[in-house]
Amino acid sequence: MARDWAVLGWFQRAAAAHPTLTGPAQVLSDVGNVQVAVPLLLAAVVAAGVRGRRSGLPLWWLTPLAAVLAMALVPLVVGLVKSAVARPAPGKLRLGPDGYAGFFPSGHTATSSVAVGGAALLVLPPVGRAALRRALYAAALLLAAGVGAGLVWHGYHWPLDVLASWCLAASLLSVVAAAGVVARAAAAGDGGSGVGGESEVDPAV
Repeated sequence: MARDWAVLGWFQRAAAAHPTLTGPAQVLSDVGNVQVAVPLLLAAVVAAGVRGRRSGLPLWWLTPLAAVLAMALVPLVVGLVKSAVARPAPGKLRLGPDGYAGFFPSGHTATSSVAVGGAALLVLPPVGRAALRRALYAAALLLAAGVGAGLVWHGYHWPLDVLASWCLAASLLSVVAAAGVVARAAAAGDGGSGVGGESEVDPAV
């Protein structure tokens, strides 16, 4: 907890010393809004679903479905944990009188991380060039990290709130990634069957 106070203090001093970064930090924070994050993920879900179905891939629906379920779990898990922990606002020792459930973990961080990470897992695997694919994955990771940093910069959340949400997002996205592995394995296996692949009947001698 002392480390959390120390990191929060560092962000507060940095924000006071560099006011020009306030605007960009707010833009990053806004990526965690449901109005921004959810449409981003839904666009990726639709794009991946349409591509998979048109390609006739088996289990084309699995990864998009996993991404949707991961996002659906975010408000449920975050809401339950916030109510159980009831952590005060950054820099405060007790909850305010407004009836807010708490600040741990950060809903904005979890929402943005699952949306950005899920979108990357849906649309980036087909990218042919490995270097470009890695660069785009890195950009998605930096964006998710920037949202969390922006929230602490503005004093919306404690650093530990953000860290906990990153852990939650990583757990949910691991399921989405596993679904992608299963779907790609099914597609690879289907390529060697008699449907759309090599014939299972021995050629006549």
